[in-house]
Amino acid sequence: MANTFKFGNGNWAVKDGYALAYNDENNNFKPLPFDFTRASSATRVNKQGLIETVPSGKPRIDFTDNTDGHLLLEPSRTNQFTYSESLNSGWVTGGATMTLTASQFVSPDGSQNASRLQIPSSGSASVFAQLESHSSGTQYTISMYAKSNTGTNQSFRLYGDYGASGNISSDFTATNEWQRFTYTFTASASGSRGTGIYNTLNEAADLQIYGIQFESGSYATSYIPTEGSSVTRVAETANGAGNSTVFNDGEGVLYAEFSGVSSDLSSKRITLNDGSSSNRVSIGIHSVSSQLFYFVSGGGSVPFTQAITISNTEQFNKIAILYKSGDTALWVNGVEVDTKTNTFTISGLNELALTDGGGSNVFYGKVKDLKVYDTALTDTELQNLTS
Repeated sequence: MANTFKFGNGNWAVKDGYALAYNDENNNFKPLPFDFTRASSATRVNKQGLIETVPSGKPRIDFTDNTDGHLLLEPSRTNQFTYSESLNSGWVTGGATMTLTASQFVSPDGSQNASRLQIPSSGSASVFAQLESHSSGTQYTISMYAKSNTGTNQSFRLYGDYGASGNISSDFTATNEWQRFTYTFTASASGSRGTGIYNTLNEAADLQIYGIQFESGSYATSYIPTEGSSVTRVAETANGAGNSTVFNDGEGVLYAEFSGVSSDLSSKRITLNDGSSSNRVSIGIHSVSSQLFYFVSGGGSVPFTQAITISNTEQFNKIAILYKSGDTALWVNGVEVDTKTNTFTISGLNELALTDGGGSNVFYGKVKDLKVYDTALTDTELQNLTS
């Protein structure tokens, strides 16, 4: 079997404007770079477990919760909090006053820029907040890194929309380790509303805090630092890797190990294509919760498209599509989950894109491993590949 395209699997090479895939057949290394775009800086978690800033135009290999790393692709988001680290600026307290001491501790980025927040015991509401614009019916997510400052667990809440009915999280528990806490809510009214940290009634807390973020969306994206104004991280794409000599129109296997960044019900695709959506082989996350899908199109016609239900698209799954006219199969995590006998003709496959081939349905998520084989694999080989 000829593995003509490789990307990831712990072997990463990135530079401004591209992420490097390659073909090493016959020990002859041939680079097959993805064209990468992101017109802003962004953050990642590096191999040392620290948050660091990656400059504009450079792909992010993120090591959150794994040692091999993954390519991280996210949509555009804005941190509306104007001070995410220097929390002695732009923030106010209300009710039983919380006490903030800035830049006291080493934060998750390795710098001494984490603050101490002391929350008094009070039977009434106590807040540490900024006023942020809300639109009725819109989902927002607030997130923050926190840990206990006392050696014992500490409780707190996050909140938004305060001044309307108010949306307040359940109790969070900060331990001796840095954790990122997130709370998503739907605004019940429009206007400038209090947003921030809320006390747990009748219970004091002593916290180390860092990297507070408020963004429009149904989930928290990677941390966006701010210092005096809101900041937008621009959407990123990776497309155009490979060429017609490494992909086989007649048969082959497209394999990926990936997870979505959320169950946000948006379609996310990884596609072998001809530079358009006319001829393509695609796998990805469906616009229906907990579903993967795969499909083939040739000459603009679609012989089949199929959705497959799995337990969790936000966890890493190993997916392979064997494409061959009259004999197509999908394997997921070591199991053949579907087969198709539809006949088709594909022509002109010349790139691998983290879109649908036409520039839509961008894959926002985490990609650990991508491979393309230019011949069909046996059931045993597919089982071993996806296990």
